[in-house]
Amino acid sequence: MPRRTPPERIRDVARAACQVFTEKGYRRTLMTDVGAELGLSHALLYRYVDGKEALFELALRYAIDEQAAAAISVPVPTPPTGHMLGLVRSWSRANAVFPVLASALDGQPPADAAAELLGIIDERYAFVERNRRVLALIERSALDIPDLHALYFTKGRRNQTDRLARYLDRRIRSGHLRPVPDAGVAARFIGETIAWFAWHRKDDPDSAMIGDEPARQTVRELLVTALAVPGRAGRKASRQ
Repeated sequence: MPRRTPPERIRDVARAACQVFTEKGYRRTLMTDVGAELGLSHALLYRYVDGKEALFELALRYAIDEQAAAAISVPVPTPPTGHMLGLVRSWSRANAVFPVLASALDGQPPADAAAELLGIIDERYAFVERNRRVLALIERSALDIPDLHALYFTKGRRNQTDRLARYLDRRIRSGHLRPVPDAGVAARFIGETIAWFAWHRKDDPDSAMIGDEPARQTVRELLVTALAVPGRAGRKASRQ
């Protein structure tokens, strides 16, 4: 029968698992690694999870919602096949939503293209900054789990990059944004710039001192200045 355990204890196990899986990836992480991070013996860790698959699911739940993970009954059972991917899909449907970009793709060219682009940058930056822990866990572990790799990289990140590239191409052709050699590369440049400043810089010992607000404002300013055409209303929407 599942046991209740103090929330701070299961939270500690989940935190340690999240940290180790993010650092080592799924394949290279061992139960003993997480036990060592906690100062627990290998055998004692099985009081909390049935095995490595359960431990990864606990880590994923913690990355998605720390408070919900603390309320899980132990031992966490080995999840059924496909359950982990279902959790990732549910998280993505609830969080990887970009209404400003969707509206820009569906609508006519705006009166203020710089403001439109700024809104697209802001919503992407906020998403990465808010979800950097779960993104880090999924991205690192997806290298070892083919189905997760396909879901995260092919269906997720690549799809969002393609959507941003279509937006850039349309606004370039309508005269609202500056021409670039390749819209797909530009979209990837925007995504990677945001990812580094909203997420990766926090793990860089030479950049962690950069404050959140200066990082955000500098990214906004440089990307919009690089792409927006000042004082141009753009050509007719029929050229899109």
